[in-house]
Amino acid sequence: MPEGDSIFRAARTLHRALAGKPVVRFESVLPALNRVDEDHPITGRVVEKVSSVGKHLLMQFSGDLVLRTHMKMNGSWHIYRPGERWHRPRRGMRVLVATADFEAVGFDIPVAEFLRAADLKRHDELRKLGPDLLADRVDVTNALARLKSRGPTEIADALLNQRIVAGIGNVYKSEVLFACGVNPFERVAAIPDDRLTALIETAVRYLRANVSTGLAAMTTYIGYRRTTRRGNPSERLWVYRRGRLPCRKCGTPISVRAQGPDARLTYWCPKCQA
Repeated sequence: MPEGDSIFRAARTLHRALAGKPVVRFESVLPALNRVDEDHPITGRVVEKVSSVGKHLLMQFSGDLVLRTHMKMNGSWHIYRPGERWHRPRRGMRVLVATADFEAVGFDIPVAEFLRAADLKRHDELRKLGPDLLADRVDVTNALARLKSRGPTEIADALLNQRIVAGIGNVYKSEVLFACGVNPFERVAAIPDDRLTALIETAVRYLRANVSTGLAAMTTYIGYRRTTRRGNPSERLWVYRRGRLPCRKCGTPISVRAQGPDARLTYWCPKCQA
């Protein structure tokens, strides 16, 4: 699943390519989008802004219309010059927004809808999001209060809950817990406030560090993320996808286990995170 930094970079790149330009072609295989296009044509509108909120990507058009997409597990946005060969099969195309200079293609996107700007504030998923950890100003106090309200929840599951904080996915979940020395199966109620705050602040630091790299790729691969500050590409992450390999700090084999209702894999060091 793309995480907050992936969506932030995708929105930033789409904005740089499309903003201020009129749409010359719009295509979709999604009936709901096509119904809106038939009644309120997208072609001719200007792309005013592309932004992200947590894991939601918002493409704003002139005439008070916003395309909201969510990547879930497999979706991604790509950008191409007109006539350039796509890197994915056309059968995966769900939505296409083209200007004279670029084609933005959404592949395998499971959630896409048009909204009015006023509807964004009332949208059930958007209004319930926790503080966006990539916002200009992160409300750490609010995030801490939301975390503490889930006392019986295992901390790893709590960090993945977008209604507590928005932007953390499975990679950062494991990496942040390792960096703070917190066992992923500890209940939130058993963790002191200062350590919960440290988890939030570490997640903010990691996410921000990984959106300031200048990468223009429309999708983010694990190899692009860095939490260790090490230059060797094979040593970018502390624990994620390193099951049974030695801990980079103490040498203990990294453990891995499915956790939570969605059985997401959690990686941790049994010694450093005892």
